[in-house]
Amino acid sequence: MALQILLNFFLALVWMFMTVSFTPTGFIVGYLVGLGIIVLMRRFFSYRLYTSRAWAVISLILLFLKELFLSSIQVLQIVVRPNMNIKPAIFELETELQHDWEVTLLSALITLTPGTLVVGISDDQKRLYIHALDFEDIEDAVSSIKNTFERAILEVSRP
Repeated sequence: MALQILLNFFLALVWMFMTVSFTPTGFIVGYLVGLGIIVLMRRFFSYRLYTSRAWAVISLILLFLKELFLSSIQVLQIVVRPNMNIKPAIFELETELQHDWEVTLLSALITLTPGTLVVGISDDQKRLYIHALDFEDIEDAVSSIKNTFERAILEVSRP
């Protein structure tokens, strides 16, 4: 991925020298032309284009912001209710993530989302123990996390 980014910057600089346009606009045009060349040369790379990983990172950030907003509204509704009819619980989530940074990112995203908190991680880092403020169904909670945060992290980290 780093090679593709460096190649794209190099192609942008070559474009600037070829067009004798040493302006930010010239660099941006050269960067886009270089990106087009890299897209045409993608079969020569053994891994996916860096633009798809950048898009996956942006999608993960947008997903987190959406989940943050929705869970904040749910917690606000719990707090505003006259009677607190909540069912807190701790459940286990078995994860498919393999790298330390992936498990850490998943734990941070879960903890930063209101109403949930990672209270522990197993020694083999394959199971997370999560506290939920208002808990209804274990399968629903596990599938929700797996289908949102874990899937998005896998999309970012896959080669």
